[in-house]
Amino acid sequence: MSNIDKQALREAAEKAGKDKWQAKKINGEFFVIRHGSCTRQHGYTTYQPIAEIDHKQVRDFVALANPATVTALLDELETKEEQRANWFRMAQKLGEDLDTAEKRNAEQREYYEGVIADGSKRIAELERSETQLINERDAAESALADMYQAATGERPEWSNMFGFADAVDVVEERLATLEANQSQTTPTGIQLITEAIGAHGYIVGCLLQGRPDLALEESRKWVSAFGQAAEIVSAQDAAGIGVKGE
Repeated sequence: MSNIDKQALREAAEKAGKDKWQAKKINGEFFVIRHGSCTRQHGYTTYQPIAEIDHKQVRDFVALANPATVTALLDELETKEEQRANWFRMAQKLGEDLDTAEKRNAEQREYYEGVIADGSKRIAELERSETQLINERDAAESALADMYQAATGERPEWSNMFGFADAVDVVEERLATLEANQSQTTPTGIQLITEAIGAHGYIVGCLLQGRPDLALEESRKWVSAFGQAAEIVSAQDAAGIGVKGE
């Protein structure tokens, strides 16, 4: 801030009135005079120089509006203009930075929305896969349980010590027993045993290929054929039927 007494300068200017000054060459010399005060009559030139004005208020204003004061005032105005220009450039730069930040935020938001969408899709796929695996496991377990019950008369008790492979071994052992005795049974019994053996191989193949749904469907047929074959063999054993040809 300058030391110019702006209020005093304003008051002096207001008191000095609204006169206008002008620089004019008179008789070969330049003077600052009151505007319009220069006249020529009868070979004489008259004018009213500012420095010779009798009006005190005008003289006071002229004293205050000296070159040093005006220079300082202009310097201050230039400084303020420069400050305003700097503020404008700063505001413009901030606006550009804000636009850049908003664009970057929009790009990041779009990217993360895509990531979230992909993640949600993947989670849904995993959930469907998990559900499918659970259903397949349940189907395989049900198929083997039905076969095991038909072969042993009891439902299997799954544990770390007794799993699917163990149940298959038990069923295969029972089938082998029936197959060994098929020469002692009727043609119908032989056919049922053959169907049970073939169905068992198909069921195991379905389980190995990851198609427990087919295994479950076939196991129902297997249980029926196996049960009928077992009944025929048991009935013949009870009746004491001998081997054909004896």
